[in-house]
Amino acid sequence: MKHWLVKSEPEKYSWATFVQEDGTAWTGVRNYQARNNLNLMQPGDLVLFYHSVSEKAVVGIAEVAALAAPDATAEAGSPWVAVHLRPVQPLPLPVGLAQLKADARLSELALLRQSRLSVLPVRPDEFDVILTLGAN
Repeated sequence: MKHWLVKSEPEKYSWATFVQEDGTAWTGVRNYQARNNLNLMQPGDLVLFYHSVSEKAVVGIAEVAALAAPDATAEAGSPWVAVHLRPVQPLPLPVGLAQLKADARLSELALLRQSRLSVLPVRPDEFDVILTLGAN
């Protein structure tokens, strides 16, 4: 199993909406590296849901429900894909960007090194640290 982080602006698509809809196709990704990450996702992989821009915090855990497939919001024949994600659980406490940056155990976290990328891999040890931070 691999771990991932996806970013969404809460004003456009929030964790609350994601939970209310009981999941979504993660469409609209138009960056080749992020697309490659979507293609690597497997059903059962766990995903950190990150509110970007205004909140800047990990707020929940999702799960990959299906392999990448053509993105329905993209032009037919384009290289863009989407995966279906479903909510697993909210974090008891959001884990803010400042908290992530302050923890030495997360110094190599892809979110901190490639802050503009919307779909990022997360190492298992980093995933566990973030869950611990979100539980306290």
